[in-house]
Amino acid sequence: MDKTIRMKINRQTRSFFIGYEGLVGEIPDEETLSHTLRERLNLTGTKEACGEGACGCCTVLLNSRAVPSCQILTADCDGADILTIEGLQDPATGELDPIQRKFIDKYAFQCGYCTPGIIMTLKGLFLKNPHPATEEIKEALSGNLCRCISHYHVIDAAEELARENV
Repeated sequence: MDKTIRMKINRQTRSFFIGYEGLVGEIPDEETLSHTLRERLNLTGTKEACGEGACGCCTVLLNSRAVPSCQILTADCDGADILTIEGLQDPATGELDPIQRKFIDKYAFQCGYCTPGIIMTLKGLFLKNPHPATEEIKEALSGNLCRCISHYHVIDAAEELARENV
């Protein structure tokens, strides 16, 4: 059955036609949110890596909850509020989110491929708990893989932000 879905992506309302007719702009039922974000909307900060929800590279916020977008169907996002790494900066001032700023200050990245997913995971954690303990930070990040071993700096940045967060 063909239907139109609407969602907010980075504070902007988007509409998509879900169907099987093969029409231009039509999204098949089985298209993942990560594919829609990257290929249709050119929001390439959401990285695709494992395609199985195991690495955390494609993490976005779906209704303020960190989720692997490669495991979410776009067709299931009707009415959703989605935030990607591109939408984190303050829309009025252009200032980076405090998590992004802290990552820069603490050199909490190397190659940067996994960094957007890690930042979005931490954003979800900090929205839920502005002062998480170290164990809560590590638990939240347990689904994010980094092959560059910058995760020590990531933990330092998150711990410092948790202490500063008011």
